[in-house]
Formats: sequence, structure tokens, C-alpha cells
Amino acid sequence: MTFKSKAFWLTVVLTGFLACCRGFAGGQPDSPYSLVRLGLFVLAAVATAGLKVHIPGISSTLSMSYVFVITGLLDLGLGAALIVGAASVVAQTFCRYRTRPKLVQLVFNLAATSLSVLAADYCIRHCGLRAADPLRLFTIVAASLAYFLVNSLAVSGMIGLSEGVSIAAVWRGSYLWTSPQYMLGGLIAIGLHHVTNRIQLVGMLAIFPILYLVYCSYRVYLKRIEEQQKHISDMAALHLRTIEALALAIDAKDDSSFAHLRRVQLYAAEVGREMHLPEVEMQAILAAALLHDIGKLAVPDSIVSKPGLLTPDEFEKMKIHPIVGAEILERVNFPYPVVPIVRSHHERYDGTGYPDGLKGEQIPIGARILSAVDSLDALSSDRQYRKAMSLEEAIRIIGRESGKSFDPQVVRILQARYHELEAKVRSEVLEPARASNPVKMERNEASSNAIPAAAIAPAPGNNFRMSISNTRRELQTLVEIANDLGSSLSLDETLALLAVRLGKAIPHDAVVIWVRQQGELVPRLVKGESYRLLSSLRIPQGQGLSGWVAENNRSIVNGNPAAELGYLNDPGKVTRLRSAIAVPLLAHDRVVGVLTLYQLRPEAFNPDHRRILETISAKVGVVIDNALRFEQVQDAARTDELTGLLNARSLFEYLADEVAMCSQHGRTLAVIVGDLNGFKKANDRHGHLAGNRILQNVAAGLRRCCRASDAVARLGGDEFVVVLTDPGEYLPRMMERIGEVGELAASEINHATPISISAGYALFPHDATDAEGLLEKADERMYENKRRSKMPKSAAFASTQVIEFPRPVPEGSGMAATAQQA
Repeated sequence: MTFKSKAFWLTVVLTGFLACCRGFAGGQPDSPYSLVRLGLFVLAAVATAGLKVHIPGISSTLSMSYVFVITGLLDLGLGAALIVGAASVVAQTFCRYRTRPKLVQLVFNLAATSLSVLAADYCIRHCGLRAADPLRLFTIVAASLAYFLVNSLAVSGMIGLSEGVSIAAVWRGSYLWTSPQYMLGGLIAIGLHHVTNRIQLVGMLAIFPILYLVYCSYRVYLKRIEEQQKHISDMAALHLRTIEALALAIDAKDDSSFAHLRRVQLYAAEVGREMHLPEVEMQAILAAALLHDIGKLAVPDSIVSKPGLLTPDEFEKMKIHPIVGAEILERVNFPYPVVPIVRSHHERYDGTGYPDGLKGEQIPIGARILSAVDSLDALSSDRQYRKAMSLEEAIRIIGRESGKSFDPQVVRILQARYHELEAKVRSEVLEPARASNPVKMERNEASSNAIPAAAIAPAPGNNFRMSISNTRRELQTLVEIANDLGSSLSLDETLALLAVRLGKAIPHDAVVIWVRQQGELVPRLVKGESYRLLSSLRIPQGQGLSGWVAENNRSIVNGNPAAELGYLNDPGKVTRLRSAIAVPLLAHDRVVGVLTLYQLRPEAFNPDHRRILETISAKVGVVIDNALRFEQVQDAARTDELTGLLNARSLFEYLADEVAMCSQHGRTLAVIVGDLNGFKKANDRHGHLAGNRILQNVAAGLRRCCRASDAVARLGGDEFVVVLTDPGEYLPRMMERIGEVGELAASEINHATPISISAGYALFPHDATDAEGLLEKADERMYENKRRSKMPKSAAFASTQVIEFPRPVPEGSGMAATAQQA
């Protein structure tokens, strides 16, 4: 009971008590005959109290016992009628009840009946109809109607105030149509009054069959009405469920939660009740709260689900959804004004909204309510472009827009009741977001390899909204993947984007994209669980799970990830991954790689996941093939075709970057320039093919001398460059090892022509601070060493040049290198 209903209850009870006091003050039957008649009336009222019918739609009953209350008024006076009425109320309350009655209900019913009896008594004795109505027919009918009005209005008021609905609506819907029964009961009462005055008890017994016939006919009548109301109620519920189902399907496209719709609906309904809107308007608000965004079906997904703010053009496209929504709903032909609310729910109170620029009271009241409530819930909920605000902060923003965007009256109600409304919303049972039924995949348990048996088709999900939302996300993911795959020629960048997109479409704990190279699968992209282990693998084609896929050009669903490591025969290498899905990546009808996703859970993948991967596999395969070809072209442009070393252009780019890094971090850098002695003579004597093999041997020898962090380049002809990062004590040893490379290169022509290497170096930042300066200084020292070297005529092969490095000298004193013949 609310405060208002408690106050109403107390008012009726006190007024009823005063009515009883007045009635009993007027005197009671004191003769034995009158007491016997009173006892008979009480017994008759109690007996007929069981002949009650339940009024459809509310928890209230109607019996024929009031006939004896009216008769008691005529025969015995107000005091006796109050006693008869009280007896009938007690009997009616506790006879065949559906729910156990409470004391407050009984007290209220006694008080309301006392007031009804007092109203009927006034009509009988004080309304001035005696002279014009000698048979008292009109008087009794008026008394019966007065009894009906007071009793029914009292009960309607209690129901309306307790349930927060219109009192008039309760009275019209549940009691007005019962008035003919009271009129008929009044006529029976006047007949009973005349009969009992003549034939006493026999007359009262004779009236019972008549009352029973009236009760039976009325029960049949009410049963039919109840059936009709139940049918209407069922159809209304079906209508509402249809609306909710449609709203769920629409909302799944927007990827919002159903809780948003229910919250908006409940908030709007409470605000509407606070404003005492008629029932038709309330029904329209309930439907419009669920369907107000139906027009978003005409807005592209890229705009509806955009994670950032809309551009002006995108916003113009979004502004059509109220118009489209109204046009769609016009075909439904709702019995209440849903369409105007949907069309106008983005209008602003100051007239700056859309689509029609309505202002103030021109905007339908339902649209004004929905606009404020929808904005409040949007501000306090997570969106793609921002996090949710607190409810207090959101209501402050709504308050600042009072009179601008929103109706001030609606804003005042929200400000006064938002805590109460939020508590009520949270107490409501909102439909939880349930995942679809898990997909059960069957495998051949006897098999220990990675290849699962055929999968059974999954059972359909029990949440259609989840299915629609998943389908929408799948389509969006495929579109994004298609766009990403064509956005870059960089293989690593493309595969990284692909991995991110796949994470939205298919849950997984690890992903590996294997690239086929010289009969092996090499991991080109690895992310997630067991990263180090998967990154270290080189899977021969035909072995392991992914190798089997590449060999047979067939997909695997829920394979065993341990099979990837099985061919290693190393029990120390294990993984926690328990299921995998792998599809071949094709380009021009050949397998160029394998895309494999792994999960920690067993049986984690289903045929839908395979379908998605197979849909994109061909495009991914082509992209990988094109990217590999592009890398080959890039390598060809960056490397020397004969030796595979960096060419001159790549050397200058690399050296410039290294100089910048060393300058930024305060590190040193060494550049060594080497030139072959005797190469031209060997080339002329043994031919160009032998000369090419000499250059290749020198390149291989220089690579062997270097560390992984160093770089080797062919500057041109027989001139080579070595770049050493953080040379330290390694520089002298490197110069010695370079001298040995010439002897090994000469072995290609059986030392028939002496080959040696003259080398010079330059240090950053001591000798120069840019790439050209370092190369120039190193080249100068190389030619100086070449001039100092002496080549014996009789030597079978040239001796190597050994560079002597000075001890560290004070800064600014310079550094000179001397050459000494070995």
C-alpha cells in the first residue's frame, strides 16, 4: 500500500465507523418478532453470500446478499440493515476465497458496506420520492444504485491507489457493467419486502429459488465476459510479445542489449502514470518504447555500429530512421497512437529536432517522454564511442536540457523519481543474454592423431537474438577482413590485422599463420598461448596437424594441437592447447600456407567456424602469395643479385638509419671498406664465371665473419662494406678475419691467381658523423693500405693485410691506422 492508499483506507474506515454510530443511534429492533425477522435476514444474507461471482480483471467478488440488506432497510431500519450487511461481508470474505483475506481488507470492506447502507437509507427515507412513487419502485432502484456507487467507488479507489492506476478506469472496466444486477436486486428486494409482510417465513423461503436463478444466470453471463476478457487479454499479450520479438530482432542488428529496451519501456511507463495519461496513450508508449528504432533497418550497419562520432553526411543518413520507422508501423494499424510517437521521438522541445521540427506541445506527449527517457538511458549505458556515465551525472545533463531538448514536466518527474525508478527497473526480471546452445562435436576417441571424425550438425540456439547478432557480426567481420586484406602489401601488417579481425569472429587462445617455404611450414604470424613454442616450429609438409592440412588440402575441426609437436619426438615440448581448427590457404590452386586457430578448451570449434575460415581462406591465400612475391621484388631491389648482400642503395639507407640511432643513444659504429687485390687478373685469366664464384665466396666469407647484428653489402664491382654496431674489441679481430677471406676465395681457382683483400675502417663519431663521411674515410684508409702493401711475385697466393690499431689516445689527438705485411 502506498501513502495515498493508506490515507484513503483510513478515511473510509473512519467514515464507516461514524456511519455505524449514526445507524445504531437511531435504535434497534427490540420486539421478539423484529429480532426473529432480523435473525432470519442475517441467516439469509449469510446463506446467499456463498452465491458470489468473481469480477473479471480484479480480485473482487459480487454476491446476492445485498438484496437482504436493502430488504432489511425497508423492514427493520438502518441499524438492522448494518448488522445484515456486516454479516454478509464476513460471510462473503471467508466463503470460497481464492487468496486468504487479510484483516485490513475485512475492516475496509465492513466500512465500505456501512457507507453503502447509509447511502441507500438516505435514498429510501430522505430523497422525497414517496409522494410520486407509492409502490416505492423508483425509490428502491435509486437506493440500490446508491449502494452500488458508494461500494464500487470505494473499492475502485483502493485498487487504483494501491496499484497506481486510474480509479475511473478501474471503475469503468470492472464495476460499471454490474450496475444492472443491482437494479434487478433492488426490484427483488421490494418484492421480498411485500411478500414477507404478508406470508412471513414462507415468503422468504420462496425467494431463494429466484435468487439462485438470478445467481446462475449472472454466473453464466460473467463467465462469458471473463472468457471474452481472457481472450482479449491473451490477444493483447500476444500482440505485445510479437512487438517484443520484432524489437529484439531489430535490436540485434544494432547490437544493443534487450535490457536497454525494457529499461526505456519501464521508465516511460512510470513517467506516463505519474502524468495520469489515459490508458490508450499508455499502451502506445509501451509499444513505441520497444519499436522506436525500427527505422534503423534502413541505415547501413557501418553507421549504426560505428565506434566513433558520425560525420555530417552519416548523421543525415541516420536522421531518416524516425520517418522510416513511422512508415513501417503505419502498416500495422495499431489501435493506439504508436506511429506519431515513433516519428517524433527525436524532436526537441525548442523546435530544433528532426524530422519535422515540432516544438513544445506540438510534439506528442509520448514522444516527449520517450525522448527524455531514451537519452537518460543512453547516457548511463556503454556505447561504441564512450563509456557509460553515472546515473547522477546523466540526470544532471538531462536537467540542463530542460526546456531545450526535453519537456520540463518530464524532466522534473525524472529528477524527482530517478532513484526510485532505477530501483524498480533493477528489481524487474529482465531477460538475460543467453548464449546459444553449445555445439557438440563428436570425434573418434580411438584415434590419437589430429584428424577428427565428421562433426554432427549443431543444435539450433535457443536465443534467436544471439543468432541474429552473431550473423550480423560475422558479416561485418568478413567485410572488415576483405577491406583489410586489400589495404597493404606488407605481409606482416596484413596478417596482424587479420588476426585482430578473427578474434572478433571466432574465439581462440592462439593463432598461427603458417607459410609454405621449401617443403616446410614456417610460422609467419604467431599470437597467444604457447607463443615461444609455436614460433620455434618448422613443420615438414605432411606432418603435424597443419602439415596434414597443407599436404591434403583439407580442413580440420577440433584437431589435436599436440600433433604439431609430435613429429619432434621431444617429450619435453608440451602445450596446454586442447583443440584446433586449420584450413588451407590457396592461391592459384596451390597451397601457400595454413591458417590455424587453437583453444585451451577441448571441442571448442564448430562447423560455423570452419565455414567462416574457408570463406576467407582463398582471399588470404592470394594476399599471402602476392605479399611474398612483393617481398621477393623488394629483396631483389635491396640486395645484390649475384651475392645476396645488400646493394649500394640499401647500404646507404641502412647506414643512415644506424648513424641516426647511434647518435640518439650515444653508441659507436664502425664501417669497413674492403677491395679485392688481383681480382681483375683472375677474372681475365679464368673467365667471368670463375670471377662470379670468387665474389660469391667472398660474400659468404664476410657473412660468416660477422655477428647477427652486423651488416654486409656489395658496394660495386669487387668492393665490399661491413657495418659493425658497437664494435668495441671486436673491430681488430674482424679486420684480421677479413684478411683470411681472400685466401678462401682464391681456392675457387685453385690459387692459380693470387687474391687478397685490402681494408680500411672509419669510426662514428670519431672519424665522421654521417654515412658518406664514414664511407669516404674508410675508403681513404683502404687505398692507403693498398699502396703500402707489397705483393711478392713468387708467392702462390697473396698474403693478407693485417691492420695495427693504436692504443686509445686522448680525445682530439686523432687515430691513424698502419698496415704491415704479414
